[in-house]
Amino acid sequence: MDDRGAEGSAARAALVARGWTPTDDGRAVTRTFVFVDFAACFAFMTAVAAAAEELAHHPDWSQAYGTLTVRLTTHDAGGLTARDVALADAITARWAACQDVTTPTTSRT
Repeated sequence: MDDRGAEGSAARAALVARGWTPTDDGRAVTRTFVFVDFAACFAFMTAVAAAAEELAHHPDWSQAYGTLTVRLTTHDAGGLTARDVALADAITARWAACQDVTTPTTSRT
């Protein structure tokens, strides 16, 4: 695991405590969200995109029908930072607001 200093370690610990899974190199975290259908998944992505714009910090993600995998990292820092924690909290808030979704799963991607 790559440790990018105290900020990276603190961010990683905070994100893991929030249900995110660190990548093997420790420079990112992932979380997979499963929805009942494509429309619910896309609506969630739209809400997350708005939050990302507000925070000026954007996730890497992949989507297939009702499954969305989100990867967070701060590219210019080479690893995790407080910006990733803030975006994860915004994503979690939007997830909690979803009424037509199933329980998220966490996976390494």
